[in-house]
Amino acid sequence: MVLVPVILSGGSGTRLWPLSRRQHPKQLQALVGDRTMLQRTVARAEGLPEVGAPLVVCNEAHAELVAAQLRAIERPAAAIVLEPLGRNTAPAVAVAALVARARSPQVEPLLLCLPADHVVHDEAAFREAVVQGLPLAQAGRLVTFGIVPDRPHTGYGYIRAATPGRPGPVEAFVEKPDRSTAEGYLSAGGYYWNSGMFLLRADAFLQELGALRPEILAACERAVAAAERRAGEQWALDRESFAACPSDSIDYAVMEETTRASVVPLDAGWSDVGSWDALHEVSEHDEAGNARVGDVLALDCEGCHLHARHRLVAAVGLHDVVVVETDDAVLVAPRARSEDVKRVVSELDVRGRPEAREHGERWASWGHARRLAGPAGVELWELHVAAGHRVPGPAMDGGQRRVVVVAGRARLEPSPDGVAATLVAGDSVALDGTLALWAEDGELELVAIDRGPS
Repeated sequence: MVLVPVILSGGSGTRLWPLSRRQHPKQLQALVGDRTMLQRTVARAEGLPEVGAPLVVCNEAHAELVAAQLRAIERPAAAIVLEPLGRNTAPAVAVAALVARARSPQVEPLLLCLPADHVVHDEAAFREAVVQGLPLAQAGRLVTFGIVPDRPHTGYGYIRAATPGRPGPVEAFVEKPDRSTAEGYLSAGGYYWNSGMFLLRADAFLQELGALRPEILAACERAVAAAERRAGEQWALDRESFAACPSDSIDYAVMEETTRASVVPLDAGWSDVGSWDALHEVSEHDEAGNARVGDVLALDCEGCHLHARHRLVAAVGLHDVVVVETDDAVLVAPRARSEDVKRVVSELDVRGRPEAREHGERWASWGHARRLAGPAGVELWELHVAAGHRVPGPAMDGGQRRVVVVAGRARLEPSPDGVAATLVAGDSVALDGTLALWAEDGELELVAIDRGPS
């Protein structure tokens, strides 16, 4: 047996705007503790029997950042599957299964499919539930994990188990209920929240997908067969083939239709962190029930989620309110209406505002950058480049980039005069396709001046 953690990292997380943006979604940010959600998810699988390196499925735009975050925790991926566009979880798991089988033709892999943006506080309980599910998955059952409910939540789908309290077959998947129906589920027992986490043998899942949704399987097979293999075990799926794949969740496409579904109860302090209110529930609180992140001053506040990224946030007399400050936007909303944040993102999209898609800050494998105010036709960036990495070139095709060293040492290759050159604070150079600037023994801080084509 080989157990492959499949990390599903394709979401955009718009309900956690302004922290989460399409170019830097919530799973790539540290929302709980010092590690990002992706890093926490990968670490969660450690200690499981016969567990291998993770296989990550993510948006092609996030490839560098995903690889860098895994390197930072010294857990490089067995493979990173790059989606050219989102097609939901059924195709994501299908391409993961196809790649896992291609990489392990001698042993049929078991896939532990985990969304990259969930919180699990009791990781020992999580691992115990996975161990309970292993015999079922090895026997060809498609295993899901049902969260033991602690309240009548109306935002989750439910699973009705045939054998309440222990692993066994699924009797039915139930859509998100109203309040009274959810209360009835809790009173009756044997109902679990649908977690979106799965344990399944790769061939068993592909067989069932082929029987139930053959068009999805066929499109995924074509996308993987024509994938571009890149450095770092990256599989860039063929865009045309994957674009032709129907978009559907694994729940709708397979789990709700198959006769092979089993459920393992899981009581491990789980949350899908689907809103600011949900994040507040799993965050540390002060004596007044406030969650405070960053430079926050809270006077006479109760039950608030106060998040500061770049400057002091001072709040007075607030109750059950969310305040989130980033480099270019501030959100203020009642916690009870935090689900409506996605309406803000939709409205920003309609207005063509870049804040819907990206931060003024950007992160990459080489370091990070922050946009500064500049004159028309010129972009100014503050760059922080990690030791041993190359300073990126101009942002615009055919454009020009002049960089000014603020702190650290940089090596210019080749030197304009043919002699090795070192740049220090106060030095500047214009970069083009013939020159490369590298950070030497420590972090390099620069200001980059980008102009359009000359």
